Amino acid sequence: MKNKFLIEMQSRGYLSQCTDIGKLSEICNKKSISGYIGFDCTASSLHVGSLLQIMIMKLMQKYGHRPIVLLGGGTTLIGDPSGKDNTRKILNENEIKKNIKSIKNVFKKVLDFSNKKTKPLFVDNAKWLTKLNYIKFLREIGSHFTINKMLTFESVKLRLDREQSLSYMEFNYMILQAYDFYNLFKKNNCILQIGGSDQWGNIINGVDLIRRILRKESFGLTSPLITLASGTKMGKTEKGAIWLNSELFSPYEYWQFWRNTDDRDVEKFLNFFTEINQEKIKKLCNEEKNINNLKILLANKATKILHGLKASQEAEKTAKETFESKGIGSNLPVIEVRSLDLKKGINLLDFLSVNKVVSSKSEARRVIDNKGMKINDVLLNDYKKIIKDNDFKEKRLKISLGKKKHYLIKVI
Repeated sequence: MKNKFLIEMQSRGYLSQCTDIGKLSEICNKKSISGYIGFDCTASSLHVGSLLQIMIMKLMQKYGHRPIVLLGGGTTLIGDPSGKDNTRKILNENEIKKNIKSIKNVFKKVLDFSNKKTKPLFVDNAKWLTKLNYIKFLREIGSHFTINKMLTFESVKLRLDREQSLSYMEFNYMILQAYDFYNLFKKNNCILQIGGSDQWGNIINGVDLIRRILRKESFGLTSPLITLASGTKMGKTEKGAIWLNSELFSPYEYWQFWRNTDDRDVEKFLNFFTEINQEKIKKLCNEEKNINNLKILLANKATKILHGLKASQEAEKTAKETFESKGIGSNLPVIEVRSLDLKKGINLLDFLSVNKVVSSKSEARRVIDNKGMKINDVLLNDYKKIIKDNDFKEKRLKISLGKKKHYLIKVI
């Protein structure tokens, strides 16, 4: 393998499997290619688990290749069973269209739109999937798939092995994904599909379909699924998903997520989620004695890529104000309270639970009993606490859970 794009993919840890990496390397050395990655549109934002795929698209652009962003308006109507224990919630077309519009904002922030040759192409598979003639599709496409082979794929096997229902609708998903690749190959000269390693079977189907019908060669490539050193899935916390859209997860919270990276994951994430040269990363990790400095570097670079330099700098400043100066950082996650409610007094446990600072009132009691909660940097011992006007300084109050979670309460 002598292609710079694929070499950097491999050295950063982006590369898991490829159908024919030698041949793909030869083609990439001769010309620019188009490759696509598909994204479900089940929510108004992607979460950090999708970030690796977006960084791969960014790397494609760096080496002169064009990424195609497939937003699955059609396949989201069905739902991908890969890695899922249960059938996804079925969304209507209007909900999916709103999600697509919102999700596009992330790509507009991260990818480069200035170069005509590498400018991302957005496609929605609803454009062709919702217009299919069922009988014609079965004859022309369905005839190339055998039930025997489809039953061997992990996404199907796992559900059946666990005796969990798999609807006929979901069972068709892999055929539709293969048809997406076939369609993009024909209309957009897209020769490469990239996805997470759980998509390997679906990607192989697309490569096979193109070969069977068009007698042409295409390629599939997967990236590893990310698990944290702790063993948990990337992007899940006790508070929920780490969303990429700022209205769902603020730049400060995003910065803090990376700042709180497990020591064992820092080097890997610097390779995955920043554009720092790999040799420099290796040198920094070998020479830097204070792991927290590397975590701050990771937080700054990752936040800059998604939210911009100014948001990254403000997040770091807020963290310093909050942690080092024991002040009230101006960009902490904000919860608003009405002055009228304050006059009556607000039960702290109710307030924490309703605003999802903790999962339940019983969890809040445990935190307080374990001396893990502070109000304006003063340890709280009474879980019967009622928040009143005199707890606020200039209509602001800081609630801290442990050393890492802080919230700014504002009076409106």
